[in-house]
Amino acid sequence: MNFSRSYRGVSRNRSHCYSGMQIALGVFLVLLTLGCNSQPKDDFTTKTAQSILTKAWSTTYPNILKAIQVPTFPDTAVVVTDTTDFRNQINRIIQQLSKNGGGTVKVNPGNYTVRGSIFLASNIRLHLEEGTELWFSPEPSDYLPVVKSRWEGTFLMNYSPLIYAIDVENIALTGKGMIYGRSEKKWLHWKQKQDDDKKLLRQMGNDEIPLEERVFGEGHYLRPSAIELINCQNILLENFRIQGSPFWTIHPILSENITIRALQIGAGTTNDDGIDPESCKNVLIENCVIHTHDDCVAVKAGRDQDGWPYPATENVIVRNNSFTTKVGSGFCIGSEMSAGVRNVFVEHCELLQSGKHAFQFKSNPDRGGFIENIFMRNIAIGNVKYGFEFTTDYKGWRGNQYFTKYRGFYFQDIQIEQTTDKSIVIKGRPEEPIRRVYFENCSIDQSPQLEIVLEATQVLFENTKINANILPTNK
Repeated sequence: MNFSRSYRGVSRNRSHCYSGMQIALGVFLVLLTLGCNSQPKDDFTTKTAQSILTKAWSTTYPNILKAIQVPTFPDTAVVVTDTTDFRNQINRIIQQLSKNGGGTVKVNPGNYTVRGSIFLASNIRLHLEEGTELWFSPEPSDYLPVVKSRWEGTFLMNYSPLIYAIDVENIALTGKGMIYGRSEKKWLHWKQKQDDDKKLLRQMGNDEIPLEERVFGEGHYLRPSAIELINCQNILLENFRIQGSPFWTIHPILSENITIRALQIGAGTTNDDGIDPESCKNVLIENCVIHTHDDCVAVKAGRDQDGWPYPATENVIVRNNSFTTKVGSGFCIGSEMSAGVRNVFVEHCELLQSGKHAFQFKSNPDRGGFIENIFMRNIAIGNVKYGFEFTTDYKGWRGNQYFTKYRGFYFQDIQIEQTTDKSIVIKGRPEEPIRRVYFENCSIDQSPQLEIVLEATQVLFENTKINANILPTNK
């Protein structure tokens, strides 16, 4: 069968349905369509894409790495010994040591009950020795009074995260100890109770209600993150294990110069994303093992009107990680991305299994913003439901017309063993087509469906295969 054809014209879905994988393996072409109302000059060729790739990996990538520096701390160290009033004692030590110039607060091996939040301060490294276990209280009232937080991209006053920092610099959480959020005790059941609060908060963000009037906490059901760091500079998170988060697990916001490495992140409740950098700059995530229910790594940048005044998330490197997720994506951007996301590099990772996506880029016309300059290479994927999905009508759309700009996505040397549903879905909009998507040396060994390209321009396939069939290159 001749695959040489242009992806121009009006979008039509002519996908076939197959009763089994054996039939699907013998089918060459399901759907190749591309549509938009006005086409830009067709100056995006394989040569152009490879030139962009060379510059990105040889210049932009190392420059980002150079900008990310691990914080250092004074030699002063204080050991925490009291297990009966651990939470209050450790917070007093952190604050006093910070006032004295900083250093390391070390927790010796043992089991510690933590009745409320730990608050990090400037120039403090909290070090959990191997054999240390911090068991956080499952009682929501222990995380009051409320603090400034961000919940699914909207700022509010809410229950304090288990470990929290705001407006500080030079902080670290290190060591081979374990942090246990005990979310299954009470937080787990809040998912079914949160809808009214979620709608209220999003309306407050839409209406630009002042932060001091967005008070949730007692009587409300919006779960806090496990570790949340707001407006912080020079962060190191290294070596520890964490599981049982009430909500997103590690959530830096409006922060810069972040190193997250060698973590073991286990499952919590639903919506237990592993690592969610939001409105952050210069972020390195490496050598982590993440096994969650929801997204493993999700890059974010605020929701709708409440996200627009803040900086974009930019200069993010994700490398040498192992992912497993039950209902989320191995890697995704969005759906909270209204301030924009740019310059993201993902390489040398593996996704063992996902009940949904390997890669997802998600937004809707409430969001606005942009996603651009995304580079991914050398990634091995096992069995997933969906391979690559670009969606511009993600759930929760309230009917606005703030179209997100998607442009510049480059995928190289990515192998997927099996997708049980969709392979590649690039679903843009007539008002704002997705632009410049390049696949090189990518393969999906088994899939019931070849690629779908809807409302997109400048989509190129170079030596890319589905079911051993080489897809056509659009030059």
